[in-house]
Amino acid sequence: MSSEFNRLVIVGGGTAGWLSACLLAARRPELDVTLVEAPDIPTIGVGEGSWPTLRETLATIGIDEARFLSACDASFKQGSRFDGWVDGSADDSYYHPFTPPASGPMADILSAWSAQHGKTASFAGAVTPQIAVCDRDLAPRQRAMPAFTGALNYGYHLDAGKLGALLAEQGTARLGVTHVRAHVTGVERGEDGLLAKLMLRGGDTVEGDFFIDCTGMAARLIGDELGIGWRDRSDVSFNDRALAMQVPVAPGSAIASQTVGTAHKAGWLWDIGLPTRRGIGCVYSSRFLSDEDAEAILADYITAKVPGADPGALAPRKLQFATGHREQFWRGNCLAVGLSAGFIEPLEASAIVLIELSLKALADAYPHSRSALPRLADRFNALFRYRWDRIVDFLKLHYVLSKRGEPYWQAQRDPATIPDSLAAQLELWRDHPPSAADFPQVDEIFSAFSQQYVLYGMGFPLPSAARPAPGHDALRRLAEVSERSRALAAALPSNRTYLDTLRAAETDRGAQGAIA
Repeated sequence: MSSEFNRLVIVGGGTAGWLSACLLAARRPELDVTLVEAPDIPTIGVGEGSWPTLRETLATIGIDEARFLSACDASFKQGSRFDGWVDGSADDSYYHPFTPPASGPMADILSAWSAQHGKTASFAGAVTPQIAVCDRDLAPRQRAMPAFTGALNYGYHLDAGKLGALLAEQGTARLGVTHVRAHVTGVERGEDGLLAKLMLRGGDTVEGDFFIDCTGMAARLIGDELGIGWRDRSDVSFNDRALAMQVPVAPGSAIASQTVGTAHKAGWLWDIGLPTRRGIGCVYSSRFLSDEDAEAILADYITAKVPGADPGALAPRKLQFATGHREQFWRGNCLAVGLSAGFIEPLEASAIVLIELSLKALADAYPHSRSALPRLADRFNALFRYRWDRIVDFLKLHYVLSKRGEPYWQAQRDPATIPDSLAAQLELWRDHPPSAADFPQVDEIFSAFSQQYVLYGMGFPLPSAARPAPGHDALRRLAEVSERSRALAAALPSNRTYLDTLRAAETDRGAQGAIA
């Protein structure tokens, strides 16, 4: 098919840049894809977790799952566990797993769970077997299963730097992406006002028809060149700082199946388990906590949670981020992807999935003629304004349901900081549980079942629609979950066993290839 936009130029590397290059090269093989990357710009990122969507993305790109797990020091992520978010007590913990709850009307499921509350206090533990698996640090699949399939839904924990390197190798060696290492010094536009050419240090140029801005928070194209404004969301989402550490772990130690988010007095800590280390960080609001106090909170957590670790020997990486997103994401022949589009704290790992959804939307409706650009841009911008609003609402949900008494948490519950859309949903959910009718878009990031796990994990009252007495069918479904929990706990290997065995096999395969 003929097109006026055959030359695709991506500015910036990292996860956003190389995912853009690989996915567009794989989905749109007719394109001539060039990635321009400054040779000395470090990768920025405060999270190392993905959603299950990354499995399909890797398969589309052509990266084998075993190769990915080995090359990226990756492990399985089956959801998130939140400790201390409700009241900070010793037993304050709930899960947001990736596998949906038991099927059937949620009002009936809630009635059945309420009737069994004395036996199963955890909502997630009652409605999905994933919690039994996570509690035992088990993998979601057996090695004999086909790649990217499992007994339970899963994403990944990963080393973001290694993921970028793997994608760069795949893009250049197997997908035909041209890689240019150079600093962009300027941008030239055509007579129609569209971006036409990048000026590089040293005098070289790169011409293009369509441009993707993956320059991170610098936003060289969408912000500096095109002047698209920034929508500040710090009135709702307070956190603007993070301290990150990479903490080595002992060989053979358990690898958690979930991201652990632990609340503290002015934010929360993330804990992500990889085969060789744990990524641990402290997220906080500079309005409520000093950098020095955040460092102390992080050090205390590592001392308590990682046996043998010496936080004094580790230097935290300090990150400061603006909270918000662009007023528009697509303007003319330029699309912002990744941090150049926006950032809302790393809670619930929405960064990579937003990149994937942006690229999927572009690949599905890649422009062929200049006349179509305004309509395509309008449609994309409307969709992603909706998605950013939904992300803001869902992350805020974790805070407004808390009963913690510190000033930070009290401020989070101030009605003036709660979006009207979230306040309306909470009112509706007192009558009926979240359903698909509340989330009508295709590829919703946080669907009804995600909302249910947070609501009922944090003690939100059962809706009026829940029946006083549970029906037989709902009770039967919960009994089936209990039985499946026992079966999977007995059948699945531990994460450590799975990943160590895989890496040993990959090492042997590499050695045999070298000999051959």
